[in-house]
Parts: sequence; structure tokens; C-alpha cells
Amino acid sequence: MRVGVLKEIKVKENRVAMTPSGVEQMLSHGHEVLVETSAGVGSACSDEAYIKAGAVICNTPEEIYQKCQMIIKVKEPLSVEYPMIRNEQVLFTFFHFAASLELTRAIIDSGSIAVAYETVERENGSLPLLTPMSEVAGKMAIQEGAKYLEKTFGGKGILLGGVTGVDSGTVLIIGGGIVGSNAAKIACGLGAKVYVLDNNIDRLRYLSDVMPKNCFPLMSSPPTIRRLLKEADLVVGAVLIPGAVAPQLVTRDMLPLMKKGSVIVDVAIDQGGCVETAKPTTHDQPIFEVDGIIHYCVANMPGAVSYTSTKALTNITLPYALELADKGYEKAARDNQDIAKGINIIKGKVTHKGVAEAFGLECEPLDSLL
Repeated sequence: MRVGVLKEIKVKENRVAMTPSGVEQMLSHGHEVLVETSAGVGSACSDEAYIKAGAVICNTPEEIYQKCQMIIKVKEPLSVEYPMIRNEQVLFTFFHFAASLELTRAIIDSGSIAVAYETVERENGSLPLLTPMSEVAGKMAIQEGAKYLEKTFGGKGILLGGVTGVDSGTVLIIGGGIVGSNAAKIACGLGAKVYVLDNNIDRLRYLSDVMPKNCFPLMSSPPTIRRLLKEADLVVGAVLIPGAVAPQLVTRDMLPLMKKGSVIVDVAIDQGGCVETAKPTTHDQPIFEVDGIIHYCVANMPGAVSYTSTKALTNITLPYALELADKGYEKAARDNQDIAKGINIIKGKVTHKGVAEAFGLECEPLDSLL
């Protein structure tokens, strides 16, 4: 199979979907890899390194879309790419369809096969391709939130860890999954007082066992969220329903409860956000203010730490990419339920329930389309 690796064009997205090492492994399986020029520069992967690994360098994305049966990316295709996507072409990337009707329609109309990183799911319910980026985003949420709490950026001027004789800051994390637990680790390490809310009692029990004493796992409810919003200096939205729109747990009417100069980091913005006042931002313009509350809602947070993120992501995506290339999507999906769950759209038919429900579309059983 001929596999294409594109240069990401989302604002300040410096990750790349395959490293030269991945190219070498693809070639060892008998496949050909085309890489867009400068695709890996932001992750310290030069064109020369790709050439040495055996890749063919292409000057334009059009050439790659035209020649390749499978396209591997990091972020979803943008509008300028829609016309390039070919019928029956396999696209393997983060899509987050439920946050964008425009993207969903474009992929349906293209007749392509969309295999979404974020819904590849193991038998135990874990999301192997989302996990490494969730780890990065969770840790970055505290790093970025702490920065924007500084008076220099319009924040209240609070140091999360405090100092001798001065209280530490308070962090409220809504969602105790991979994002939430990693955010809690960093916030606790800084010395903040940290509340983690979740509606899964087993997860809360686990967090109680493994987190330090300045972390307080609590059952999530609207009254609890309202109470803790009054105390919080930093709020992290970390709720995920795989493939579906995130629930809006911090509503517009709750915002006045927060202290002026507090910060919200909505990591769930890729799936629509779990804060009603959130809207996607970019690394160029990462924040905006509503009622004196700073909102950080960058939709590709891990792109800022591209070297780490690319290594972490490609470590786990490559085996699935190899299986898709070796077998084709139909046999790969029949043989591997992880991949089957990753398929969201096949040749104009939506196969993922969360995507279909987000836009009132019909959901076709995957088995009937394989």
C-alpha cells in the first residue's frame, strides 16, 4: 500500500503522524511511504532523515492525496483539504467529528473511510491512541493555567503552590480520567489544593488511593460544582465521552460564582467543550475573557510540546497503521475490534453512534458495510 504523511496545517501544530523510524518499519512490511516536505521539522524529523529511512518526499499535499491509498495525520483535515480527499481513501487521524458538522459532512461527501484515533478502543474500554495525548494535555492544563493566573496575562496574580505564610491556590478538575488524573498530579506536585470530580465511584476510590493528601476526589454533581467554583482559582474541564459531544457541566449562569481573574482550561474543547462559554482557540490567540474569567481553549494543546507528543503518539499509532496497511481497513476491522471501533464513517455512511447522535444522522451497523 502507498501511505501518505502530511505536514499539519492547523495553527502552530508541530506534530507529525509518522517518524523516520515508522517509515522504516512501513517499508519492511512492503509498503511505500510518501512524506510531504518539512512535515517533521517541528518534531525534529528532517526531510533527510525521512529519505534515509526510505520515504519519498513530495512537495505538495495534493500529490500525496492523489497518489496514496491511506493518509496518516495528527489533526483533522481542514476545509482547504476537503476537495483533495478521494473516494475510498483511508484517513487515519484525530477527527473529533461530534464537534464539527462541517467536517462530518465533508468526510461523508468524500466517500472516504475515516478511522479516528480518539475512538479506537480496547476490550477493557481504554482508548490507547487518545491516552498519550490526554496525558500531555492534562499536564499542560496546569502548566498553562498557572501561567495565565499571572497578573501579566490578566489573571488574579496567584502562585498555585503558594509560599511560606501565604495560601496555595485551589484547582478544580472536572473529570477523573487520564486528563484529570495527570492534571491532578502536576497541580498536587506544585502544592495546590486540588479537587477532582467524577461520577464513577471506583475511579474516585482509585484516585483516593494513589493521589497525595492535597488531592480530594469527590462525587460530581451540579451543587458540588457550584460550591467549588466559588473557591477555585483554576478550573480544568477534563470530561470525555468517546466520539460524542462533551456534556456542558459548567454553564453560563455558573460563571459569576467564580472569582475575577480565575482561569478555565477546557481540555474537552475538541469534543465541543464541557464549559458552556468555551470556544476553540489557537496557540497564536490562546485565551479570551468572559465576565472577568480567562478561558484557555486551545484545541491542539499537545502541538506546543511537539517533540514529546510526536514520540508518545507514534509509539502507539504505528502498530495500528501497519495493520491497516497490511490488511486493508475491512480485514483489519474484522480481525481487530480496536480498529473496528475506530471507524466512524465508511463511504458516506456514519458508523459511530456518538457521531450520528450529535447531528441526528442515521447510524449504520459497521458489520453491514465491511
